[in-house]
Amino acid sequence: MPINQPSNQIKLTNVSIVRLKKGGKRFEIACYKNKVQEWRNGVETDLDDVLQISNVFINVSKGEVAKHNDLQKAFGTSEVDEVVKEILKKGEMQINEKERDHDLSSLRKEIATLVAEKCVDPATQRPYPVGMIEKAMAEAGVSVKAGKTAKSQVSETLKLLQSNSTLPIERARMRVRVSLPSADGERLREQLVKCADKVEREDKGDTWETILLIEPGQFRVINELLQKECKGRGRLETLTFAATADTN
Repeated sequence: MPINQPSNQIKLTNVSIVRLKKGGKRFEIACYKNKVQEWRNGVETDLDDVLQISNVFINVSKGEVAKHNDLQKAFGTSEVDEVVKEILKKGEMQINEKERDHDLSSLRKEIATLVAEKCVDPATQRPYPVGMIEKAMAEAGVSVKAGKTAKSQVSETLKLLQSNSTLPIERARMRVRVSLPSADGERLREQLVKCADKVEREDKGDTWETILLIEPGQFRVINELLQKECKGRGRLETLTFAATADTN
C-alpha cells in the first residue's frame, strides 16, 4: 500500500543543504550536490543549475518557506536570488552522517590511490597496492580532511605513514635526462648534481648529457634553472619513474 507524504514534504535526493543563521533566524537552501563548490569557485554561474528548489526555507526537509518579512529584516531585501547568493557565499553546507561517511571513505580511497601512484617500497622500488596503503593509513591514524582535496593531503599522509606505520615507504624517484651544450654543462654541473639523489650516467662531448635520479619535486627546480641559465639551449626529458619502467 503506497504511503502518502504531506504535499509540502521535500524528498531529499542528491541534495546539499546550505544553512546561514542571520538576524536570529536560520535560513536554508536546497542545492544539487557538488554544485555549491562549483558556484563558489566560479565554475557554475547559473543559480538554476545550483538550486534544487528556487526558494529560501526556514527548514528545507519540512518544506517551511521563509517569509518575505523575515528575509527583509535579516538580509535587507526580499529578492530571493540576492538572498540565495549570500547564503551560497557565507553559509555552511549540511550533509547527513551517511553522506559524510561515504564522502570521507571516497576521499580516503582517493588519497590512498595517489600515494600508491607516487610512492614505492624502498627495498624493491615497486609500488604498493592501494588496499595496503589504506591499511597503513588506518594503522598510522591518518585523519582525512573533508574540506581539502586529496592531492593536497598526500604529502602529510606520506609523513604519517613513514613515522607512524610499519610500512616501509618512500616517494618514487624520477629518471630524467639533461642535455646541454658542453660549456653550459660544465658551468651548471654542480648545481644540477645537487638536485639529484643519484647520477646514473654522464657523457661529455659537444653536448654534455647526464641521466639523474631525482625526487619529483626537483623536476621544477631543474627546469627553472635551465630556463634561467640556458635561454632555450638546454633540454630536460622525463624518462621514467623509478617505480615503474614503463610510465612517465
